[in-house]
Amino acid sequence: MIGLGLIGGSLLRSAAHTGRTVWGASDSTKDATAAADDGFDTSTDVAAALRRAAEADALVVLAVPLPAVEAVLSLVGDHAPRCLLTDVTSVKGPVGEAVRRRVPGARFAGGHPMTGTAHSGWAASSPTLFTGAAWVVCVEEDTELAAWREAAALALGVGAHVVPVTAAAHDEVVARVSHLPHLLAAVLASVGAHGGPLAAALAAGSFADGTRVAGTRPDLVRAMTEGNRAALLPVLDEALGKLGAARGSLASTGGLAATIEAGHKAARSLDEHRHAPHTAVRIDLGAPDARDGLTALGERGGRITAIDGDALTGEVA
Repeated sequence: MIGLGLIGGSLLRSAAHTGRTVWGASDSTKDATAAADDGFDTSTDVAAALRRAAEADALVVLAVPLPAVEAVLSLVGDHAPRCLLTDVTSVKGPVGEAVRRRVPGARFAGGHPMTGTAHSGWAASSPTLFTGAAWVVCVEEDTELAAWREAAALALGVGAHVVPVTAAAHDEVVARVSHLPHLLAAVLASVGAHGGPLAAALAAGSFADGTRVAGTRPDLVRAMTEGNRAALLPVLDEALGKLGAARGSLASTGGLAATIEAGHKAARSLDEHRHAPHTAVRIDLGAPDARDGLTALGERGGRITAIDGDALTGEVA
């Protein structure tokens, strides 16, 4: 595990709990020391951890913010250039491109667990963070399916379910359901704070729910939103268009029915999909059309729930 913050630390804890042999490194002395004090095999020597991974043919997980990926991949290229490699970064396209440039010999399958908190660092990590979470494992034309299986097995082993999609599909959707919400939370918190002490006294559940992620470390939010610029810009334009329409309607007619009813209908539709009955599916990783089967499953909102060799068990609504 390279990186021992909220996600990397939680994954180290979770994987160890399942019986895996795990070790980790971080350039954060605070996180590495705290993890070692809790009994884990961790240090600040990233190069040494990678050399050990190369010798053991271990799965290397990059759990660092997007701006740090290039530098860490340079170390991977120096010390473990043929390793099994995955990551947990919130933007997939730029990471995949960086891997192809820096470590072209790595057996790479990008990943992203859709979970987290507004807190950071080893102290915030939890072995149950991934329980029940969706975990994207990317499928590209050049993804070795054996490497994909190893990354997926790690996710399943810590209690997540796996959603197989391309990096492009992932980045477009997380712009909608993760990165835009971070921006809206920041704006909502700023607008609310202009209300001063009275706003603080009256703010209740809706404001707290809407601004929760505004408490996330700003550098982490900047890394994910700015790193997904190409996908986020059109989604932000879409949101601004809807807000502009609401503003125009309120100014001209005094009504907001179209905006509020459309939002209510959309929320119900998403909730119905989440709770819809599921149909079981089987995918054989050894089949010629396995890659197409994985991406088709993911694009329909389906998920992989178990792996037995090349036999994958999944479900789709």
